[in-house]
Amino acid sequence: MKTDIKIAVIGGTGKSGQYVVRQLIKLGYSFNMLVRNPEHLTLDNPLAYVVVGNVADPVAMDRLFEGCNAVISTLGLGIPPSAPDIFITAAHNVIAAMKKHGINRYIVTTGLNVNAPGDKKSPETQMATDWMYANYPESTKAKQQEFEMLLQSNLDWTMVRLPLIALTDHQPEIRIALHDCPGDGISATSLAHFLVGQLDDRQYLKAAPFIADK
Repeated sequence: MKTDIKIAVIGGTGKSGQYVVRQLIKLGYSFNMLVRNPEHLTLDNPLAYVVVGNVADPVAMDRLFEGCNAVISTLGLGIPPSAPDIFITAAHNVIAAMKKHGINRYIVTTGLNVNAPGDKKSPETQMATDWMYANYPESTKAKQQEFEMLLQSNLDWTMVRLPLIALTDHQPEIRIALHDCPGDGISATSLAHFLVGQLDDRQYLKAAPFIADK
């Protein structure tokens, strides 16, 4: 059991976030979990402490980060959907709360549409990026601004850029690349293993790797 580290989890009731929670429990991590709609929560495990609230509430975020050593976020728009600028609000409140609680490690997921310095996106990846800007301009711009906020922060962050997520227990090997997405999809199980693995892995500090199934 991982008794020396506690994780704050954002987005843990979402589609991919549930796989992250499952992996944390499997490895014996204790964690605080932010839950916007507790009536939908079925998790009952002594390793989990539920904080009711959302990322737009600084008080809830303060409670979420109490006693934690690292943060994992798979935040999405959710159901019902949050405001498209929720990713900017979340970044602001996460950075402030982590600074307050002396937490440095932040692992967060985003879409392949986010652009980072040094990118060499293939035509396929660029087409997917352009499609997101055309169809979801507000949330796509917000995710880009979230990345820019992390660049300006002093956190030990890793922003993981993702293709389509397959909700499956199958765990294929993954490919990782810094400048272009190396595949069309990622298993939620493989994603969860990678995200939790970043708690002990410093290879991608202050970087935004793409990951995809082999």
